[in-house]
Amino acid sequence: MGEALGLRWDDVDFENRIIHITNAAKYRPGTDDKVQWMITEPKTKAGIRDIPMIDQVYDALKAEYKVQQERGFPTPTISGMTGFIFVNEEGRLRSPEAINRAIDTITRWCNKEEEQKAQEENREPIIIPHFSCHVFRHTFCTRFCENETNIKVIQEIMGHANISITMDIYAKTTEEKKKQVLDELSKNMKIF
Repeated sequence: MGEALGLRWDDVDFENRIIHITNAAKYRPGTDDKVQWMITEPKTKAGIRDIPMIDQVYDALKAEYKVQQERGFPTPTISGMTGFIFVNEEGRLRSPEAINRAIDTITRWCNKEEEQKAQEENREPIIIPHFSCHVFRHTFCTRFCENETNIKVIQEIMGHANISITMDIYAKTTEEKKKQVLDELSKNMKIF
């Protein structure tokens, strides 16, 4: 989360569709119940990296750029830096807690809708379990591993110093994917 919150517009190269990860935003409680932000480098040297933008990210960042441009780019100054991407309407960095609260609100709303629909259809509801924003990183890495065979590419995009971190902590597999891989292998193996 810190790497995303530390992103500034200067880190985004729209022309070449590259995001330069060079900073992370961290915060700690300050005085008077206020949060004190600071900008640091990512946790490891491998965390400093360039990531190509997929179309969905490019489109989302272009849309956010337009919104902020219309607002006059409200942004805090943190550790002498400005131009942060993920700010709220007042121009303050969004905290992980605020993002998690938004996820909880959306999840509760979706679950309520699902419970009503399930009751109307006389079935059990399919409920979204509680999760935090960090789950998206795990999910992204899992899906990335399911679709990319070059683990070095995955490691570098994830910003891990060691491939074992990528494979042991982030790369999960599903029963469905295991079956799909073995079915594909079976089709390609012409032993008998």
